[in-house]
Amino acid sequence: MGMAATRFRSSVRAATETEESTETTTVTRLGRPWNVIVHDDPITPMPYVTRVFVQVFGYPEGKAESLMLRVHHTGRAVVWTGARESAEVYVQKLQSHHLLATLEQSDA
Repeated sequence: MGMAATRFRSSVRAATETEESTETTTVTRLGRPWNVIVHDDPITPMPYVTRVFVQVFGYPEGKAESLMLRVHHTGRAVVWTGARESAEVYVQKLQSHHLLATLEQSDA
């Protein structure tokens, strides 16, 4: 074997070793969370809204009532924040209980 062939194999081996030792760093970024918003309406009784919050989200009675009052006094309230898929399911559940609910991306 000639000197050129030996140099070629050495350079191939060095390149292979360099490639094998290269590390790749993957960064996963989570998207901004989504808010489930309930809007006030003049028809739905307040105790019913509280019961729906307890049933849909599993909130304690006190938290559910506080959220209901926020909806009543301010016209809307963020009742849940999280992943888009879950937020969409919650909006559908609230709407199936005849509450006016929407979805919007959080500023956070």
